[in-house]
Amino acid sequence: MSRLDKRPKMKKTTRMILIGLAVILVVAIGGYTYRSTHYSNHFLPDTFINGTEVSGLTAKQANDLLHERYDAQEFTIEQDGQEWKSLKKADLGLSTDFSDELETMISQQNNWRWGLSSLSTSQQNLALDTAAFDKQTLNKQTETLSQDIDALNDDRTETENAKIDKDEDGFTIEPEKQGDELDTKQATKAFKADLLDGQNELELNSYTKEPTVTSDDEDLQKELDELNEVAQTKGTYQINGKDVEIPTEKIMDWLTYEDDEVTIDQDKVREYVEELGEKYNTSENGTKFDSTKRDEVNVKPGTLSWTIATDQETKALSEDILKGEDFNRAPAVEGSADPSEPLVDDTYVEVDLENQHMWYYKDGEVSLDTDIVSGKPKTKTPTGVFYVWNKERDATLTGEDYESPVDYWLPIDWTGVGIHDADWQPTFGGDRWKEGGSHGCINTPPGVMEELFEDIEVGTPVIVI
Repeated sequence: MSRLDKRPKMKKTTRMILIGLAVILVVAIGGYTYRSTHYSNHFLPDTFINGTEVSGLTAKQANDLLHERYDAQEFTIEQDGQEWKSLKKADLGLSTDFSDELETMISQQNNWRWGLSSLSTSQQNLALDTAAFDKQTLNKQTETLSQDIDALNDDRTETENAKIDKDEDGFTIEPEKQGDELDTKQATKAFKADLLDGQNELELNSYTKEPTVTSDDEDLQKELDELNEVAQTKGTYQINGKDVEIPTEKIMDWLTYEDDEVTIDQDKVREYVEELGEKYNTSENGTKFDSTKRDEVNVKPGTLSWTIATDQETKALSEDILKGEDFNRAPAVEGSADPSEPLVDDTYVEVDLENQHMWYYKDGEVSLDTDIVSGKPKTKTPTGVFYVWNKERDATLTGEDYESPVDYWLPIDWTGVGIHDADWQPTFGGDRWKEGGSHGCINTPPGVMEELFEDIEVGTPVIVI
């Protein structure tokens, strides 16, 4: 056969080959396209999510697989290296439904690359947000955990900050104490952070409470210095002619430190002032008096008296103390007497009803004395510590059934009782008061009364016993 006879046959063979190749290509492309369509709702080959293979799975299938894995996860809390509590993350509010996120992952992958993924030797690693917790559930479980950790502290030694203490000499710093108490707040805070970060365990002993204030703290030293400066203040009252020192321990007990300055507890100061009043108020307490004939007697309160003004004195005393300087003061009072001086000093009038006698002492010496006539049995002369609050000449004393003019009148109380001359009395002293006594006043011989009136000053104490 000639060369011309062979040529048509070769062209036919080549065409058949090309047609076959074309058919193969079409089939291959169709198959690849079909497979690519499959991977439009399935994960590509060699795809791993958080370490779990999900190749060829739908979002639902992958979600079921991952749900099973994460639903079994636990968070372990250890104490001294030993398991103390193990909590299922699902019970802590962990969301194990990743459907939406998985659907998004599939929609974002290039399904036409499934062939390359099959041929590649490297994995495609995807990550889920596995820290999605229900806030309400997690907070509730964390609160329960907090209470359980607090209960552990019942058997642990408390950690204490350095603090200001006091002894007999003043304020001192008590050093901090390191215990093995757990810091519940920090431990629960770390628990939530680790849980949300995907961690699985926590050691409680890593959260032992540490002192936050130590003995070398500058602010604590400043507080100490300022407290001691005020605490060492020496406060002295002048009451009834005597010094009454305020105990240092009292002042120390009143002091506090707030907002970077020394302050004073007003309630405690008030309590002390009230105690002073209960002890010294001459309006409520009797006065010891050395009488001329009856030795020491206790004379009940009268018009010459004072009462500590509690509100005013509390404020004034607090201000004096906070100055940090030694001070002497008389208490603020209401009444007719000076609280700093003795209620009865060395100038006074003594009226002894039992002996029906009166003495006028001036500068400690008897200036005059005389028998008197006091109130009759039904209108007895009141006893007490009184004072001459006025001097009046030619007065007329009146009552329901009497009107008596007198030359000299020295009132001593607020009810009309006083000392005056009585020229109608035939005698003075003895038992005259029982039948011819007054309506309460102290009847005095006219000549003696004139002398007394001229010499005595308004304000002079009159002690009636």
